[in-house]
Amino acid sequence: MDETSRIIYGREETLPVAEFRQVLDASGLGTIRPVEDDGRLAAMLAGANLIVTARRDVPGHPLVGVARSITDFSWCCYLSELAVARSAQGLGIGKGLLDETRRLLGPRVSLVLASVPEAMGFYEHAGMVRIADAFWYRREA
Repeated sequence: MDETSRIIYGREETLPVAEFRQVLDASGLGTIRPVEDDGRLAAMLAGANLIVTARRDVPGHPLVGVARSITDFSWCCYLSELAVARSAQGLGIGKGLLDETRRLLGPRVSLVLASVPEAMGFYEHAGMVRIADAFWYRREA
């Protein structure tokens, strides 16, 4: 049995802030997310209406990945975080999180995200199409 077959993917209605922080830190996203602000992390989790997790199928089911999204479940979904612990990267967990998110959304919902430069190749390899006509207002704090 390979490492990817020992991963449990699932939708979680609630995710403890401590686990969310841990996987953000372990993935490297902790450097660009407010991991020192429990209140803001809690608000981020509370505002998401689709959280998909990847947990190791061992006692305690440690979290190794999370996909946190905001969606209307009808037209569009914004994937705000796709974080996989560095110790679990290269095992297909990121693709598994994308696949499970898409399965839960269904074929009528588009999935969009803003990638960090280091992950552009991953998303292209996963089959996502790069879009040129996107705009945003950057957060100020």
